[in-house]
Amino acid sequence: MAETTTARGRVRLRAVTRTYGTGEAALTALAGVDLDIEAGEMVVVLGPSGSGKTTLLNVIGGIETADGGTVEVAGIDLTGRPPRDLVGFRRDHVGFVFQFFNLVPTLTARENVEAMVELTGRGDRRKVPELLAAVGLGDRMDHFPAQLSGGQQQRVSIARSLATDPDLLLADEPTGALDQATGKSVLKLLQDTNRQGRTVLMVTHNAAVAAIAHRVVTMRDGAVQSVERNAAPADAVSVGW
Repeated sequence: MAETTTARGRVRLRAVTRTYGTGEAALTALAGVDLDIEAGEMVVVLGPSGSGKTTLLNVIGGIETADGGTVEVAGIDLTGRPPRDLVGFRRDHVGFVFQFFNLVPTLTARENVEAMVELTGRGDRRKVPELLAAVGLGDRMDHFPAQLSGGQQQRVSIARSLATDPDLLLADEPTGALDQATGKSVLKLLQDTNRQGRTVLMVTHNAAVAAIAHRVVTMRDGAVQSVERNAAPADAVSVGW
């Protein structure tokens, strides 16, 4: 699924809908969403629980398919793609960071990251130690998840998501399970990743985090309520909490 260089990490949504269930039990998660995210942007999505934030992330990442509208990511039209194509799209173009780290408990930090390289066939296993050192775990790479703090486990998760050099990094409440100091360190990692040219889209309920983004998307009832631009994105270490 080839992309064009100019489209790397770019997102285009037009009239995107997603509904769960049918009849009286139907729940509209996305209600005609239009959204553009440019390559190299950091965008934060805010909104209350049930506003459609996570569904939006899942549709962009090819985890779920839209019921209607068009979804284009990295120059690739995902509309109507079969599951097999979406697996390839996720493997080749997207990195995911979730609130819960989903590390394999029987593998060390190094092995958790190496496993992603081996499973996807992308990235360079020889660069894994360098990647873990870059996220501050150079002296913890041979520790198991149970021997790491929550913040350290999230750092492994971020290293794992970057190991395949994705065009787009999607983060769903990545600091939700972390204390303030650790959360800020994780935000700084995501911001540094963006400053290296990678597109980052982060969902959060924490409005203070929005200060680090280029643009802030607010959702309500499955729709985009507003899109605001930060004239000068704040450094992650300076945000409130």
